[in-house]
Amino acid sequence: MPSARYALVAYVTGPVGDFVESLRRELHPALPHLSAHLTLLPPRPLQGEESDALQLLGQICGRTEPFEVGLGEIHSFAPTTPTVYIGMMGGDARLEQLHDQLNTQTLASKEEWPYTPHLTVVKMPGFPEAATSLEIARLRWSHYSGTRRILLDRLVFVREETPNCWVDLAPVPLGATLVPR
Repeated sequence: MPSARYALVAYVTGPVGDFVESLRRELHPALPHLSAHLTLLPPRPLQGEESDALQLLGQICGRTEPFEVGLGEIHSFAPTTPTVYIGMMGGDARLEQLHDQLNTQTLASKEEWPYTPHLTVVKMPGFPEAATSLEIARLRWSHYSGTRRILLDRLVFVREETPNCWVDLAPVPLGATLVPR
């Protein structure tokens, strides 16, 4: 049995979260429901116990003040993966710095791809579908009139229970000490 995979995310709620989730359902209705989120640590096995990871998260995130990120334009990771995403326009350096600080000890992992801060819209089954989805997403995003700013003040440590099915393990506030459950 392969070891469990874990990730650290910031859920995106409000108008922009609703927009992304609605667009994802439009572009790929067969996907299981995934909450809109920014990924701070992409999926990885732990190099130790969950309790050790939670303690490390508390230490690092506890001394990181909340910060805002801005959302930029719609892009695709093609030809690497058929993923359509919203890029960052402000705050990406802070995300990269926090990712680098967190990718250590129990949470250390050799990333499959260089960390690129983004808000995933959808991962399509193939590149032709991704190209079509990219154009539709760009059109929908050009008509979106809500906020394009996200305050990151709380992250969530998650574990993959089955493929593409993630469960929340613990909230991880920024700027406060985490007390493990």
